[in-house]
Amino acid sequence: MMTNSMNHTIDATGKTLGRIASQAAVLLMGKNEVDFAKNKVKAVTVVIENASKVTMTEKRKKTTLHERYSGYPGGLKFQTNEDIISKKGYKELFELAIYGMLPANKLRSRMMKNLTVKE
Repeated sequence: MMTNSMNHTIDATGKTLGRIASQAAVLLMGKNEVDFAKNKVKAVTVVIENASKVTMTEKRKKTTLHERYSGYPGGLKFQTNEDIISKKGYKELFELAIYGMLPANKLRSRMMKNLTVKE
């Protein structure tokens, strides 16, 4: 069995965040391949280009909330898309979206290492 690396490039210009994220998640999991296996990480690299040119309405920027929990009582905090973009950029927003779409197991962090987001 030969393990060759597959490269995928997604151009985010004029597309919505969720559609790009779900497409990237499918590619990272290897679900588009014939030899898909849940317990294997595919040798795939996904590059998202022009992340800052993604289409997002003002309402979506202001009302969508992402939560973080520190583990302490009262440690639940919320951030809007606008806050995340201003502090960390579109890269962080894409990583959050794709991270949530990958299966929550030991392989998720290894799959995320194969993702590159360029603004």
